Amino acid sequence: MTQDAQGPVTGLTPHITIGDGRGAEAVAFYTSAFGGVEQTRMLADDGKRLMHAHLIINGASLMLHDEFPEYVPPEQADSGPPRGVVLHLQVDDADAWFARAVAAGAGVKMPLADQFWGDRYGQLVDPFGHSWGIGAPLK
Repeated sequence: MTQDAQGPVTGLTPHITIGDGRGAEAVAFYTSAFGGVEQTRMLADDGKRLMHAHLIINGASLMLHDEFPEYVPPEQADSGPPRGVVLHLQVDDADAWFARAVAAGAGVKMPLADQFWGDRYGQLVDPFGHSWGIGAPLK
């Protein structure tokens, strides 16, 4: 993946929406919970909402922004929290990463455990409704 000042220019990058004007709070959480390093932050014209942020987490890019209801089609306006996607982190020490995220405020969706496919794996839900899988090879 190549990057420029605004973020990745090749590859596939998750770009998530944060509801309730909590984009800046999400950046702080992902920095604390997953060791994210903020690369870019741009506010919208209103000077309050986060128009764009780019983080590096575990060597990969994550982009996010606040919700902008004025640009959501009416049929999607009440779609609820995000569903159907798990952001996966393959890490060196699943127990340490999992514990750090829980300490930062993530909820446990699937407890961390040794799995039949050879990973120590579990899932969390962050305070913004996004699911995260954390896995590491069994030792």
